[in-house]
Amino acid sequence: MLWMALLLGATISGQAESAPTKYRVYVGTYTNERSKGIYLCEFDTETGTLTPKGLAAESDSPSFLSIHPSKKFLYTVNELNASEGRKAGAVTAFSIDPKTGKLTQLNRQSSGGNGPCHLSDVREGKVVLVANYGSGSVTALPVNADGSLSPNEEVIEHKGSSVNRSRQMEPHAHSANIDRSGKFAIVADLGLDKVFVYDLDVTKAKLKPHDPAFTSVKAGSGPRHFAFHPNNKHAYVINELSSTVTAFDWDSAKGTLAEIQTITTIPPEFQGKSFTAEVVVHPSGKFLYGSNRGHNSIAVFQIDQASGKLTAQGQVSTAGKTPRNFVVDPSGKFLLAENQDSDTITVLKINQETGALTQVGDPANVPVPVCIKFVPID
Repeated sequence: MLWMALLLGATISGQAESAPTKYRVYVGTYTNERSKGIYLCEFDTETGTLTPKGLAAESDSPSFLSIHPSKKFLYTVNELNASEGRKAGAVTAFSIDPKTGKLTQLNRQSSGGNGPCHLSDVREGKVVLVANYGSGSVTALPVNADGSLSPNEEVIEHKGSSVNRSRQMEPHAHSANIDRSGKFAIVADLGLDKVFVYDLDVTKAKLKPHDPAFTSVKAGSGPRHFAFHPNNKHAYVINELSSTVTAFDWDSAKGTLAEIQTITTIPPEFQGKSFTAEVVVHPSGKFLYGSNRGHNSIAVFQIDQASGKLTAQGQVSTAGKTPRNFVVDPSGKFLLAENQDSDTITVLKINQETGALTQVGDPANVPVPVCIKFVPID
């Protein structure tokens, strides 16, 4: 049996050695006098070095990105209230040049609503979901074999309001995620304090309300972004208005969420204004991170593997202003925080035992960074 163990060890070692260490990093932005579209960087997972490489493609406020499973295509929402003569934003498809990483536009479709702010992963290479913040709606766009997008006139609009009269007078769909099975879509609505569950038909790009159709969080919380735990038994939503994270039990067979905990992302002594943005579960399932805009930090939590509950481990500065989004790199060794209002991306090394974060080098300069996606360099 010893020879089998040695062979297995050699196989695992070979797999680890063959894992990519160099990645192209695509950065979505809000366009203004400083930013012109989607920017390109390169990232080394051995050293944590992030190197800006300039503009990958011009595009109008390409705030949130998604990568096709083939790594040949990239998609972005265009966070606008009107596009191409319609009172709606857009979603644009690009092809990726494998040699240079530059992007070439394939086509552009209506998002079906105002202010599209988030889109899902491209499930099975067939469908991408889009959340429209301004109009509080969600739609599913079919993805064609050539990477282009087909239109989908079926848009589901949320209805209602909640208690915060300045931010929750109407629905604001803020994120769209697909569960591991591909059977369910999760849409967090900041304006309604609800996390919706939809039945998803990937092949037909169709959504319909699940039964039950949603779960509610505490009034005034403002659920924003959502993340599944790798074990597919737990899930988390970060609440923008209350600066909290709500943990759920996720029943992947029934498509139901049951709240188990809500915990703050900011220290009790902090007196200023702060709003959360992104939530990410580490690939190991051991840690959860959330960003605080105003406190300008990443909140660190350890996850109990049995219950899914969180234990706060403090906050770490992002060395910049307004960390709207962040991402854990494919190796799981680094966290990249995008400081929207200081035009920087800060790399933080992740302690694999505790989840603690330590800054690596100086922040990289990228204008108005909002979202990051990785593509391995062959």
